[in-house]
Amino acid sequence: MSSDVASARATSARRDPETLRRWRQYLANERAEAATYRHIAARRAGEEREILLGLADAEGRHEQHWLTLLGEDVGRPVSADLRTRVLSALARRFGSVFVLALVQNAEARSPYSTDPDATPEMAADEQVHEEVVRSLAERGRNRLSGTFRAAVFGANDGLVSNLSLILGVGASGVAPQVILLTGIAGLLAGALSMGAGEYVSVHSQRELLEASTPNPQIHDALPDLDIDANELALLYRARGMTEAEADAHAHEVLAGLHTATHPVPAPSDTVDQHEAIGTGMGAAISSFCFFASGAIIPVLPYLFGLSGMPAVLLSAGLVGIALLFTGGVVGLLSGTSPMKRGLRQLAIGFGAAAATYLLGLAFGTHLG
Repeated sequence: MSSDVASARATSARRDPETLRRWRQYLANERAEAATYRHIAARRAGEEREILLGLADAEGRHEQHWLTLLGEDVGRPVSADLRTRVLSALARRFGSVFVLALVQNAEARSPYSTDPDATPEMAADEQVHEEVVRSLAERGRNRLSGTFRAAVFGANDGLVSNLSLILGVGASGVAPQVILLTGIAGLLAGALSMGAGEYVSVHSQRELLEASTPNPQIHDALPDLDIDANELALLYRARGMTEAEADAHAHEVLAGLHTATHPVPAPSDTVDQHEAIGTGMGAAISSFCFFASGAIIPVLPYLFGLSGMPAVLLSAGLVGIALLFTGGVVGLLSGTSPMKRGLRQLAIGFGAAAATYLLGLAFGTHLG
């Protein structure tokens, strides 16, 4: 007797309307999750595509479990829950690392570990699914981490620094035209500083990686090595091998010198590290543009002629919305709660702005 059939018989006495409703919802969710993985797979190729299709097949097994339990009570198809429907819609249109991060969070919240009608195998499957999706999402995060990091944090810096600058200067009692000029100056100065800083930082990091990349010309020196002294073993020990492993590998390389095509391979993660860092120019442009896009937001009310408390409140409100968004995006990509990250960004940003505003009031009162 299969486990599904046994489970169906064991739960036959609990076919109350609420239980049937829950089973039907699980069935709908499993179908939608399988479709989500297939939609994402359609935008992938090679190994990633095969992995995603494998996850879709696994969701199909879970779907069959609920079909077996429902039997003749399967009823009309119901809609998946809102979260699963949104994921499926996003997967159809984007299939990006953002969707994978959302799917990762969804898998982590699976109710099967506490549901008496789900098998232990299904609960274990969901835990494994979370790790599989986490690994796939990590690949995308690594590809985005260089330029995207500069973009998101550049925007956040622009929001907080220029709001603080505008509120601090405005609280001192200066004219609205001075506040506007200060905001524009802060935008340009900050964007240029961020862009230059990111370029130097990323370019320097890439140079450090390139300095650590093995010299491919070392192959030409191998035929002239003293086999008895065998300094090639020192090279392998410097790269992390034990003394015994280094000696054995060096002898193997030298013995097969005439047939070996690349006896001293470069580290396999060198390209991945360069890809994760991004390019200096790309990071600089992203930092400049996104800092400027963030810094312009608190200036908007003054650009449209507002002044006084209405301008302050509108500026703070616009920045608050933007901080929630940037914090949510960071939380989404990092696999944590977007709402918690958004609220944290909001609290930090408003805290800095409030401190500067109070300082502006103090200086304004003192100067007045």
